[in-house]
Amino acid sequence: MTLVLAGGRIIGTETAVDIVVEHGAIVAIVPAGAAVTDAADRIELDGRVVLPGLWDNHVHFTQWALTSRRLDLSTAASADEVVALVGERIAAGATEVVGFGFRDGLWPEPPTAALLDAVAASVPVVLVSGDLHSVWLDSAALVLHGFDGHPTGLLREDDAFVVVRALDDVADDVLDGWAREAASAAARRGVVGIVDLEMTWNRDVWVRRISGGLTGLRVEFGVYRQHLGDAAAAGLRTGDVVPGSDGLLRVGPFKVITDGSLNTRTAYCFDPYPGLDGDDALGLLTVGPEELVPLLETARDAGLRPAVHAIGDHANALALDALEAVGVAGSIEHAQLLSTTDVARFAPLGVTASVQPEHAMDDRDVAERYWAGRTGRAFMLRSLLDSGATLALGSDAPVAPLDPWVTIAAAVGRARDGREPWHPEQSITVAEAVAASTRSTVEVGQPADLVIVDADPTTSSVDTIRTFPVSATLLAGRFTHRAL
Repeated sequence: MTLVLAGGRIIGTETAVDIVVEHGAIVAIVPAGAAVTDAADRIELDGRVVLPGLWDNHVHFTQWALTSRRLDLSTAASADEVVALVGERIAAGATEVVGFGFRDGLWPEPPTAALLDAVAASVPVVLVSGDLHSVWLDSAALVLHGFDGHPTGLLREDDAFVVVRALDDVADDVLDGWAREAASAAARRGVVGIVDLEMTWNRDVWVRRISGGLTGLRVEFGVYRQHLGDAAAAGLRTGDVVPGSDGLLRVGPFKVITDGSLNTRTAYCFDPYPGLDGDDALGLLTVGPEELVPLLETARDAGLRPAVHAIGDHANALALDALEAVGVAGSIEHAQLLSTTDVARFAPLGVTASVQPEHAMDDRDVAERYWAGRTGRAFMLRSLLDSGATLALGSDAPVAPLDPWVTIAAAVGRARDGREPWHPEQSITVAEAVAASTRSTVEVGQPADLVIVDADPTTSSVDTIRTFPVSATLLAGRFTHRAL
């Protein structure tokens, strides 16, 4: 069946056209009214705007699907406020509390197990930070997860990841149902594809989900170092289509985490964090060059493109060094704080800067405290593009919402909640942000992965873009969301 999207305008243009779709691809773009066929399903767009389907280039999809089922801690401004929320949940009869979203970087007091014990009694409480790099447990949960006797109850980095993975122990059919709901919500925001960097053997998860009817997204799944040997043995190569997935699932990158995060004060930096002493004053380098280079060599030889997590400026420098030494391109995930000299290294090395602009909105205050005097080097989108680097935007959901319009608004406006723009010299244009959030174009021969909106985002205000309504989303010419 031929589909005609009639009388729409391609983003950035004024002339109305008909877009003809067959077999999942755009086969013709002609003046409005010129596409005439008896076998057509004709959709009148009435001047609406068509743009390429949007991608989120960094997602933890299972964590995102789980988040709405957890106690929301995102508004808590202190440990005491979190404890009060936990106490309310326990008073209502909860026999276990799992929360998400606390950010303790600016709290007046540190989170401790003792604070939770005061309201939890014997109820296990596990609270995941908004950046996913720390978890706060009460004494009962510390015993349950194998950390009995921990001095504070606040676990960071690898210890935290152990607990986060344990929280994923939900029946497959239940979790897959939540994933379908999350995929439908993403389609309503114009999303056609994600790079899923969940810390699990994600190939089998997604084959199962797609076989079970989750067919509204293209997915590229990441491989972590604990699975690198299995991936190589299975012959998985970045970009390959996975059999049994109807072409929707591809092998993604090899993901390796080399440092922590800003809010947890574990991003590895050249300069110490104010108020921190000892070995951790510069953050944590969780995978140093002596380990990173052999890992990247193994991934390269297996045909897996690397995606290196680096947030602090020192971690980014070391990641670029390692990629250069191994002779591979790949991406740096986050590239949050950069040395000025390192910005110019991305393009010659062919390294993509995979950045999550909404993190700048979440982190601006904690950055001003812990990266004081250096925040002009944070989230350097304009500088990266001007240097010739390739930019890929995403959310890092659930750290930020899986919503590309939120991402685009943050990249363009660098402001939220009525505040003044934060380092507006690093803003990029709407057209540049859309290009960094898409994998195709609205041209003949391209996949019919399309988004239809009521107005042109390139001429809309940043505040409007953040909540931009989406009229329809198409993946390979079929509607995954339709409100026309």
